[in-house]
Formats: sequence, structure tokens, C-alpha cells
Amino acid sequence: MYAVIFGKNPALSEAEFYSFARRFDIKVRPIESSRYWLLFESPSGVERYFNRLGGSLKLVRIVGEGEEAIKNLEYTKLFTVSLYGRNDWKLWRKLGSEIKREFKVEGPSKFFKPAKVYSMPAELILKGFPETKDFVFIFREDGSFLVGETVKVTNPFELKKLDVERPVQRPILSIPPRLARIMVNLTEVRKGSFLDPFCGIGTILQEFVLQGLSAYGSDRDPERIREAKRNLAWLRKEFRIKNSAHIEVCDARKLKRCFRQRFDAIVTEPYLGKPLKVNPSRGEAIRLANELDRLYFSVFESFGEVLKRNGKVVFVFPAYRLKDGGMYRKERKWLGKLGFEVIGRYTDYEERHRVIRDIHVLRYRG
Repeated sequence: MYAVIFGKNPALSEAEFYSFARRFDIKVRPIESSRYWLLFESPSGVERYFNRLGGSLKLVRIVGEGEEAIKNLEYTKLFTVSLYGRNDWKLWRKLGSEIKREFKVEGPSKFFKPAKVYSMPAELILKGFPETKDFVFIFREDGSFLVGETVKVTNPFELKKLDVERPVQRPILSIPPRLARIMVNLTEVRKGSFLDPFCGIGTILQEFVLQGLSAYGSDRDPERIREAKRNLAWLRKEFRIKNSAHIEVCDARKLKRCFRQRFDAIVTEPYLGKPLKVNPSRGEAIRLANELDRLYFSVFESFGEVLKRNGKVVFVFPAYRLKDGGMYRKERKWLGKLGFEVIGRYTDYEERHRVIRDIHVLRYRG
């Protein structure tokens, strides 16, 4: 039995996790969930592929329930403790002390205690303390809890490297590598040809290449294509990868002119409009969305000419945080008229954002 701990966007992380399981044909049987974690049964193959997830923090192997389960933890000389569902420093220290007492029979152990940290960050395991075991306590609303050991963590250093160490960076305009990985998983396509027709500096293309996919990209701006090629050359060298991506200067509304084959999946974040200085009113948001839809309609017409039947699209539409505190997310009935079925829809944003990513997962029916 396992638990997966979700990242900062739990709803998107959960959607990605189920898509990831289907993508890699991992049989997952959900048992219990909360906003921040999911308890499930699965073969051990989930451990093998866990590093392909972008929205989850760690994978925990459950050893039992309640304080008695502490006896089932495997002895180690150095450990730390993570609490989920409770923010209680005294309880955190108490549980760590109980583990240490239990381990005393087998040998000395040290409870690694970063000041007032209840959920062990992956960084502390990966940087400087790789031998540290992370023992996890997951609390339910009724006060009962599960006990487990972290067996896999996402590598924050790899994601950071993919973002800030590449030669060309555009922090405001680029999609985060974390989100690129999530979007690739949302396709549920494991093998095949993948296209990003708004590739920019190549963040999503990087993920295609890292996963060994047949990668294609395009952008109407020749400068962005040059920058994407620089980043991909860096990626191949840093990660010792032989494969790369085929990239073209191309208008996303005219993809058939640039690509002769049909694709299994399209994953992209298009132009989302000019940066907003203030939150719009509902009327202003409707106007902005309608103006961009003129572009998007033509883009999806073009998608229909290069996608395989039942091919997948993961596409970021803009939604807007309104000045009254609400949110405007447009319904686009024209997608169905073009042969695209919306099978999933998720938001990704931070509180400071005025433009919200409205991520659509679509299937092309033709």
C-alpha cells in the first residue's frame, strides 16, 4: 500500500497522477484521499516511474496504522519525520522521540530536526543527507493516522536546473518545467510523436526529449527557434541524451505546410495575451478572451489537419482573476464543432496572477 503526497496544486496533481498511472499502465486502486494525499494499492512499478511525475512531492510506502505501526519501521541511523494533516511541533518531536526509542534496541540513531519543519522537503533528502530516511505520519480528520516511509521523491534540483541553468531563460513568458511534465502526463500517451506548435524557448520540447519521445516543435518567431535550439543543445550535453527535436519556423495556424506527418499528441501553451497591469472586470475579461479566440479557433482548425484520430491535445487557455475577486473561465462550444472533445479541465495559478492557466485536455474525434 502506498500514499502519494501532492504538490502545491492538489487538484491538478491528482489528475496528473491518475493520467500517469494510465499512461504507464500501472494498476492503481484508490483507497482513501484528502486534499493533499492519496492512499492506494499498486504494484511496485509505481516506484520505477515516479520520477516522471511533475505535480507530486513524494511516494510513501505505508507500513501500518497508529502508534503500534512505528514498530514496523526499518531501522536506520539517521531519520527525520514528516507530518501531513497536522501542524504541531510538539507532536512532531514526540513521534520522532518514539521512533528513536524503538530503534534503541537495534542501535544508536539520530533524529534529524530542521527547525520547526513538519513535512520533510525533498531537498533535505537529496542535498547533503541522502542516507536520511523520511518517516511519514498521515493524519485523518478523525485523528487516526497512517505510518509510512518515503521511498521516492521528485528531484527539485533537476527541475530547477531545467529552468534556471539553461542558456536562454524567459521567466515571465516561459512555462515552468514542472508544469510541462504534468501536461505531458495528462495526454496519457506513452509513445509516439509529440508536437509543441508554440514552442518558444523549448520548455515543453525539453520534456519530450527527456522522456525519449519523438519530439517536434514550431514557433512563428525565428528568434525563439534559435533560442530553443540553444536550450536543446545544452540539454543533450548536460543530460547526455542522444535524441533531440525537429523544430521549424511555422505559424501554428498553418501546421500542415510545415509537417507532413500526423501527431499522437499536441502539448502547448500559446500566446495568452499582453500582461495585465490590473485585474479586469468581467466585461473586460470576456472581451480579452473573445479576441484571443480568433487566433485559437484557427489554431485548432490547423490541429485537426495534423492530429491522428483520437489524438490528444493539452492546451492552455487564459482565464482571468477579476477585480471583484471572482474568476472568468470561458466555455468554448466551438471546440466540439471542430471535432475536439474536452475530457479534462484544470487551473494552475498563484495568488498574484491576473491571468490564470485554464488547462484543457482534449481528444480529437475528427
